[in-house]
Amino acid sequence: MLRIDRVSPALVRMTIDRPPANALTLDLIQALADALVRFGEEAEAPAVILTGAGQRFFSAGGDIREIETQADIALPRMRVFHHLLTVLENYRCPLLCAVNGYAVGGALELVLYADYVVASEDARFGFPEINHGLLPAAKGMRQAMNRLGRRMAERLLYSGELVSAPEAQAMGLVDEVVPSQDVQDRARVMADALRLKDMHLFAAIKRTFNDAPLMTDAQLEARTLSDMQDYLSRAETAAARERFLQRKARQTHD
Repeated sequence: MLRIDRVSPALVRMTIDRPPANALTLDLIQALADALVRFGEEAEAPAVILTGAGQRFFSAGGDIREIETQADIALPRMRVFHHLLTVLENYRCPLLCAVNGYAVGGALELVLYADYVVASEDARFGFPEINHGLLPAAKGMRQAMNRLGRRMAERLLYSGELVSAPEAQAMGLVDEVVPSQDVQDRARVMADALRLKDMHLFAAIKRTFNDAPLMTDAQLEARTLSDMQDYLSRAETAAARERFLQRKARQTHD
């Protein structure tokens, strides 16, 4: 159900592969969370590209049939799904989604936690489950509001309509729209570019993005001072500042 390919020491591709629609079962959700936790524990954690097998579906979201045939699985599955969203949110290195076809329901919630999203021209996004007797995770709905603004989140969540890749890009859900055959390559290029950044600083920025909406001004100041003290003392960041100053000096001299 989940293929994991170590593309390079600094990059992993995780492919949801559960025909016909890559729907998310309890076991698949748990496997995604376990894999991300494992990679996050590595000293040099890799960038991760999350994608779906085939051209028609990134993922159709939660498998309704699993709930219909095993009614007692609904709450445990949502509990594990909430855990997966928390793991995605806290993954300290670049997390990208490469989307072909439909990314709907719970799959859209996964996309909302990506740091960068590349979508094919025929990709579609939405929360159709609200028309089929299901409700997105509260954490996912909050992320939709944080990413898209309340009005756009309301549009998607109240209607259940699907939006095209260009519409998703216009509302800030997608970073790039490319031809279907270019999705994986473009995601790889962006993953490599992001992973070249100082991951200590990347993680600090990402952590503050996540925490800032719930922090007071005093807490934001304390976070700023703590992070500054941390990165000023690191050899990598000192070297980056020195390279910048040398470049400026050369430009001034020229």
